[in-house]
Amino acid sequence: MQYQSLSISDVKLVTPNRFGDDRGYFSEVFKDGWFRQNIADVTFLQDNESLSRQIGTVRGLHFQLEPVSQGKLVRCTSGELFDVAVDIRVGSPTFGKWVGATLSPENGAQLWIPGGFAHGFITLKAETVISYKVTAPYSAEHDRGLKWDDPAIGIEWPKLATYVLSEKDGRQPLLSELPASFHYCK
Repeated sequence: MQYQSLSISDVKLVTPNRFGDDRGYFSEVFKDGWFRQNIADVTFLQDNESLSRQIGTVRGLHFQLEPVSQGKLVRCTSGELFDVAVDIRVGSPTFGKWVGATLSPENGAQLWIPGGFAHGFITLKAETVISYKVTAPYSAEHDRGLKWDDPAIGIEWPKLATYVLSEKDGRQPLLSELPASFHYCK
């Protein structure tokens, strides 16, 4: 496995090795000891998966409050998506900044998004499946969001003809309206 820190160094792009021949390939997509040593010493408690049928489906930007803040290790198992993390840790030198990566079965890349970040994605192909490990279970009580197209954040989403959002995601607050949910510690 290999990894690289993105422009927000706490977010990592993890790329498992692939061993292939004319039949296809084999890849270890997650190794607990390697992940703890190189990325984050966390325990994943749940695996989630979602299917987005249409190109341009936007999910996010989502996060959970403490004590059930979620770190996420995200990968795309079908289709293609542009995955984004936004730093919402008050006092962080990268507060309000974002990083993103294109994830697909072809590139095998995964994005590690620690707690203290809002997460979202947009599908670039129909029938896109996202699979992700989380460090805490879902809690409706702690579930929060951030407006996906907040101009103050300025995410450079792929330009598509239409964007498909849930009613909930369409009414999320701007970063300037978000209560201080996380504080930066280094």
